[in-house]
Amino acid sequence: MTETNFDIIILGTGPAGLQAAIHSARKGLKVLILGKNDKSSLWWAHIENFCCTLEISGEQILKTGMQQAENFGATFFDEDVLKITPPDLMSPDGNVFKVDTETKEFRTKSIVICTGTTRNKLGVPGEKELFGKGVSYCIECDGNFFKNEEVAIVGGESAAAAGALHLLHLASKIHLIAKKFSFAPELMERLKANNIIIHEGVEVTEITGTTGVDGLVLDNEEKLAVTGVFIELGAKGVMSLASELGIKLDDSMKFIETDKQQRTNVPGIFAAGDICGPPLQMAKAVGEGCVAGLSAAKFVRKA
Repeated sequence: MTETNFDIIILGTGPAGLQAAIHSARKGLKVLILGKNDKSSLWWAHIENFCCTLEISGEQILKTGMQQAENFGATFFDEDVLKITPPDLMSPDGNVFKVDTETKEFRTKSIVICTGTTRNKLGVPGEKELFGKGVSYCIECDGNFFKNEEVAIVGGESAAAAGALHLLHLASKIHLIAKKFSFAPELMERLKANNIIIHEGVEVTEITGTTGVDGLVLDNEEKLAVTGVFIELGAKGVMSLASELGIKLDDSMKFIETDKQQRTNVPGIFAAGDICGPPLQMAKAVGEGCVAGLSAAKFVRKA
């Protein structure tokens, strides 16, 4: 892909993101959709309660939605977001967001966040007991608590890699652990060049400690003397994005707060779907995606 400037960038290839892409691209705007389609929870689902359809697979729905979005001119790029930099009003670019993925840097006037809310857990001994005592699911939120300490990040996708890079100037030593890594080779080389210790082909079997984390055990019986364990088993989540951009969350601190136009408190940023809260249903996601896409298009036209 050579084009790097877009009117709207949509994060997430689920039903909310696809519907937002369809409606904004139909307005003649340059729309980019970032994310990996098989990471949507809908991809593996079987749908029987969506209006005007009989039983249908989630994979079939998403593939059809992708084709519709492409037919209206939207572009797909199969990488997750690592970082979003808000506009610098003093720069020549003006109101432009910078969006970094695993290998590319894009610029856009508006962003629609449709990344869902799932925070996968390891399900190993010590994880639940030591949550908040060294176990964390948000590197950007809690990284500062581990200055000059040895830490581990568990996860093989882009969020884990981005988290490792974020901790470079905080932690004294960083371990990155996964059975398999599924981000760009260029990103892996960047991690190795910064002396991040890569543990590939292994899994965590236990997180140890009493009043706080004092280590973790791998399935090859290796033990790491870490004081912090960050679990990042997916794409960049709501807490990470919100903390970086100043997006307001609801009282539960789990979901993005929006108005009836799907606007967040940050001008130019919209959100739709599960990331905005329950009910976590495709029908709601599609409706909000429609509104978010139209609202983002309206914002860009006025910008």
